[in-house]
Amino acid sequence: MKLSRRIENLPPYLFVEISRKIAEKKAKGEDVISFGIGDPDIPTPRHIIDRLVEAARDPANHRYPETEGLPGLRQAIARWYQKRFGVSLDAGSEVLPLIGSKEGIAHIALCLIDPGDTALVPDPAYPVYSVSTMLAGGEPYYMPLTAENGFLPDLEAVPEPVLKKAKLLWVSYPNNPTGAVADPGFFQRIVEFARRYDLAVCHDGPYSEVAYDGYQPVSFMQADGAREVGVEFPSLSKSYNMTGWRIGMAVGNARMLNALKRVKSNLDSGVPQAIQYAAIEALSGPQDCIKEHNTIYQKRRDLVVKTLNDIGLEVTPPRAGLYIWAGVPEGYSSAGFAAELLEEVGVVVTPGVGYGKSGEGYVRLSLTTPDAELAEGLSRIARWHTTHQPK
Repeated sequence: MKLSRRIENLPPYLFVEISRKIAEKKAKGEDVISFGIGDPDIPTPRHIIDRLVEAARDPANHRYPETEGLPGLRQAIARWYQKRFGVSLDAGSEVLPLIGSKEGIAHIALCLIDPGDTALVPDPAYPVYSVSTMLAGGEPYYMPLTAENGFLPDLEAVPEPVLKKAKLLWVSYPNNPTGAVADPGFFQRIVEFARRYDLAVCHDGPYSEVAYDGYQPVSFMQADGAREVGVEFPSLSKSYNMTGWRIGMAVGNARMLNALKRVKSNLDSGVPQAIQYAAIEALSGPQDCIKEHNTIYQKRRDLVVKTLNDIGLEVTPPRAGLYIWAGVPEGYSSAGFAAELLEEVGVVVTPGVGYGKSGEGYVRLSLTTPDAELAEGLSRIARWHTTHQPK
């Protein structure tokens, strides 16, 4: 049997490899504390689960769902956007529920990229942007995100020959993995850049509700003309601790969303309806849970930042998102530092180079580790630092 070239050339997904290493250590009876995957440890709020259970008992929800989702869910998403961002969306043409935003992010490349086309991809970034481009037969062009630029892409540095082949521009703020945020002016520049070069824009925005110190992230859809050039991928996964239920959405440009719906109708059967009703409850019901969750994450953020700064690692406290982007100690690569922490003290951090070449020199720590484990993990990192000080 011979596999396709697209599979032969496909890199392994970053977190599959991390999970494999954790499993190996645990199989040996070793205790491992993971700051790896951004998977909320806080349960889905009770009122959302109650609605899910109620809907699951209704036989009408035991059958195939429609690709475009329940009208009630699309309307709930549109109402939420109006209330949260002041953005009016047509629930019929500018909203599309997804089986988690990752699914839509992966499939949108099939709508926009032909073999030989280029997608402009941030570096470092969520690996699915580049992988989906490659699966569609395209080529990623990596835009470095550096501390000097506030981890925003330098759009004017993209060469003209690349722009002539480019069809798609990826951005994501609050950013994974760096924790950087963007202001309305940045998104307006994105719209103008996309118009100038006839680019489709995809903004990945799953962390819009995870923010600290009173900060409220903005939406790409708030920029004038955003719906003319692109779509945004919000998610309920991080906002309402619903990663396991696989529910997200895409909003924005009606033509792009119709193309995505056509792809999805041929490849999947939509979001189970009971989960859609849970999503309606999440978006339309009490929102106190978001503030409660952020209070927990902010406390963790402050503890992680203090501990890492105390041992000399370079860390800027993020204003949003679930991650700490920390510089590695002098003399270490990101992979080398991560490997040493795992081997010597049983702590998992994600090497920055796993998100792209420009992630070298950093590691990412997730704030989704329960408080007691987080404190123990930080204690182990501090202990590692103590044992590696010059005599």
